[in-house]
Amino acid sequence: MSEPLVAAAVGHDTLTGLIGNWSFIRSRPAPTARLARLKTAATGLRAAPSRQVLRALVRRDRWNVYFLYLPDGRLTSAHRYTLSRLRTLHGGLFAICATPQPAMVPPELLAVCDAATWKGTTGFDFSAYSLALRAVARSSPGADVFLMNDSVLGPFGDIDSVLRNTPWQLTGFTAWSAFENHVQSYALFLRDVTPDLIRGLRTVLLERTAFNRFQDVVNWQESRLARVASRTMPVGALWFEPRFDAGDPSLVRAASLLRAGFPFLKRSLVGGKLAHRADQETLRGLLDERGHPPR
Repeated sequence: MSEPLVAAAVGHDTLTGLIGNWSFIRSRPAPTARLARLKTAATGLRAAPSRQVLRALVRRDRWNVYFLYLPDGRLTSAHRYTLSRLRTLHGGLFAICATPQPAMVPPELLAVCDAATWKGTTGFDFSAYSLALRAVARSSPGADVFLMNDSVLGPFGDIDSVLRNTPWQLTGFTAWSAFENHVQSYALFLRDVTPDLIRGLRTVLLERTAFNRFQDVVNWQESRLARVASRTMPVGALWFEPRFDAGDPSLVRAASLLRAGFPFLKRSLVGGKLAHRADQETLRGLLDERGHPPR
């Protein structure tokens, strides 16, 4: 983690209880998690979404992957902000875009991407992450990969510096103890993506199947990713909430994390379905300070 982020996080009173620069420690899954996963495995699997390469990926030392869910085929101002930020980062920009049909992928998106793949609207973010990581392992083996989805706004600040200084092969930005200790999947960073790495994650990064219910994705993929990955690589997160009853840190600590240099804000907190959980004036002010357009 970069030193400014460490200093800000440790010194910020409202982040009391969060553990910064946390190396993943396995924990015993909650009994409810075990039951939920059994149900997910028995009833949740479906065929993987259709996909089509729109612009082929080539060799780079890093790829910045952005998953966009566009059921109406339209980019928002928030998408445009993120794309403009990703264009400034080291490495190539690889978009995975979910629309009902390939023809609905916005030309504006293709114009700013170095690589692009269309996928169908099922499967959630892990189906996109699987596509992206397998493409990198195949066509740009050894590259580092920064992944994010459009459930968050950003990235804000010097994200290149943050990524450069992470000590783990798999980095999450926040982690939580719900279900079991796990890194949250709205954004991830993986070093040295190779076919061997993909094989080690094959039970989470599904190739021919996918889950089409959000809770199934959480049960089987997000909450298991860190534990599965830790068998073959170091895993950690910039901030970890060890107390289940304290709540999801990306939601409960959103404003405090932003003030401490955190690079993301959950989109649903700003005028979305979880807006009631946050002070809208405060969050909009913080976004304005970072040059993000009003939503």
